Amino acid sequence: MYCPRCGQQQATDSMRFCSRCGFAMEGTMQLLAHGGMLPVYEPPGEKTISPRRRGVKQGGFLMILGALIVPIFGVMAGFAPGRLDNVFAFFAALSAIICFVGGPLRMLFAAIFEEGAPATHHFTPQMNYSVPPAMPPGRPSALPPAPAANPASQWRRPDTGEIQPRPSVTDSTTRLLDREPRD
Repeated sequence: MYCPRCGQQQATDSMRFCSRCGFAMEGTMQLLAHGGMLPVYEPPGEKTISPRRRGVKQGGFLMILGALIVPIFGVMAGFAPGRLDNVFAFFAALSAIICFVGGPLRMLFAAIFEEGAPATHHFTPQMNYSVPPAMPPGRPSALPPAPAANPASQWRRPDTGEIQPRPSVTDSTTRLLDREPRD
């Protein structure tokens, strides 16, 4: 990468500042990473949760709540005297149905039908970006020089007919057996 201010080639693309003039290169890296468009900035303190994620969290909370409430109602139904026993058993069954069936259904509904997180980088075609001014005549270009020709057009397929086949391993070992032993 080249510094847009002084034209100095950087040692690595991960440099944060230019080694010659000290120009901050992070903005340049973001521009290059997003095709010349600036991404939309979202302040770190103002995170909004998507409706889909909120629904999944609600379903999970409902299931955890059921794991706490149903045993409590079950224990209370076991120790309650007379007609109160039936009331706690009814609430234990009702809370089990609502929490253990309703929780996964809420999560499934959120995952299928609710809107997910918005894209963080919005690039609309209606945006009008001005063309940067031309560089002054005495200043070097920040871009590397253009290649003289397209190297992909000069590539030719190798002629595999000129490649000789490798000699067989068994041929060379057979020749070793034919030799007369030394004294």
